[in-house]
Amino acid sequence: MEKLTPEECLELADVIGDTPTTLNVLDCLKQGMCRAYVFGNLPHITASLVIDTVYDDAFCFATDVHALWHLLEFQTDLERLIINVDPVHAETLGQRISAKTGIPINHHVEIYQALLEPVCSYANEVVRLLTLADVERLAKATAEVQGYPFQIPQETLADSLAAAAIVNDNIVSIARTYAHTDLHGGISVFTLEEWRGKGYATSAASLVAQQIQAMGKVPVWICGEENIASLRTAQKLGFVEISRRIDIVSSSQ
Repeated sequence: MEKLTPEECLELADVIGDTPTTLNVLDCLKQGMCRAYVFGNLPHITASLVIDTVYDDAFCFATDVHALWHLLEFQTDLERLIINVDPVHAETLGQRISAKTGIPINHHVEIYQALLEPVCSYANEVVRLLTLADVERLAKATAEVQGYPFQIPQETLADSLAAAAIVNDNIVSIARTYAHTDLHGGISVFTLEEWRGKGYATSAASLVAQQIQAMGKVPVWICGEENIASLRTAQKLGFVEISRRIDIVSSSQ
């Protein structure tokens, strides 16, 4: 089983297709921040496995669960991967993973939502879009606000759309794009605990969603079904559920 080349990863992205459900995996494939495998010969495949080499997330797409298991069973780090699959394959794969690793597994439901109408606006006097002029302000923020460990603040602001609530010259809540495809843009939000419940994340996310829509793309919101606060924020903005997938997670994690 050979890892796909960068050129083959781009071909696989075309095979998988650009939808809200495939946003994360397409972003990995196009940025080259993954290792990817397929069962069959591109473009005629019955299963694909794309492993994010930064976060150890494994995205699985398949029409044949046995072909998908063939790709998974040879992964030496199987017990530490978070394996994202279609619900129809979750039970079978979970049982096989647990049998192979000897570790019980848990299933977590991920809800994929899209904003198909103009975003509902939630203006707030302390919330605005961020620019490169905010590099120092972002650099002094907490790690959770700064976001990805592989990006410096200047790269975050150059590569992402971002809006934030700024109080006493400090960023206390932020919304940013974390993934882009030709048709979609994913939004993530974070608010410091002591500043939650003030609507800052909703306001910041509405600004980012406006920017995504201005680019002719569809905003995407992904969160676990247990994250009630995130689901409420998405609902306020006008997001609607598109699909669900399952994260198979080792109980040792």
